[in-house]
Amino acid sequence: MKNTSTRLLLTCAAIGVAGGIVFSISAYISGTLAAAAPMFYGAVIGVYFLPGVIAQALLRRGGVALITSVIAGLVSVPFQPIGFAAVMAAGSIGLLQELPFAVTLYRYWRAWLFYAAVTVAGLVFGIGVYIAQGAEQSQPWVQVLHIGLFVVSPILFTWAGRAVAAGLDRTGAGRGLQLPLVRTRRGSGGDAGPDALPLLAAPSPTLSL
Repeated sequence: MKNTSTRLLLTCAAIGVAGGIVFSISAYISGTLAAAAPMFYGAVIGVYFLPGVIAQALLRRGGVALITSVIAGLVSVPFQPIGFAAVMAAGSIGLLQELPFAVTLYRYWRAWLFYAAVTVAGLVFGIGVYIAQGAEQSQPWVQVLHIGLFVVSPILFTWAGRAVAAGLDRTGAGRGLQLPLVRTRRGSGGDAGPDALPLLAAPSPTLSL
């Protein structure tokens, strides 16, 4: 289990570093949008969901979205106009990504739950930015566009993240670390519970987008 934990953390770190590079590039795009056309800012916010989605879809374990998101935020700090606030933003999104799966005790990892999770998270995050920017003073169509992009963008980036995770899965990057798509308690039918250690080394089903 010690080796598994080390591999798990290293895998999260690798995804987080890659995510941090993407964060750094997108920071200048989002900064330009925020200054020139604030209503379109939500179009790039989905980037911040990417590391967490990849980690969750590949590993199907609790906490990986938060870990990878925080690492991505830390990596991007020197290149972000907002500095350390990038860690807070990324960590907040990672936490929001964790909550729907935590409700299921991290036993259920079907595709629809990923999209439901980021839809709610994007809506919450979008409303927060909406209030902070005083967007309620804008025209109604601007308000709808602003909130809508905060919902649509995370969904699109979730699709992209799951596609990346599927590609990594085919290379065997998550082998020995993944848990099943659906886990039930031992003796209640279906897959064995999380205490069934042989499942950690068993090949997992191909990810469905």
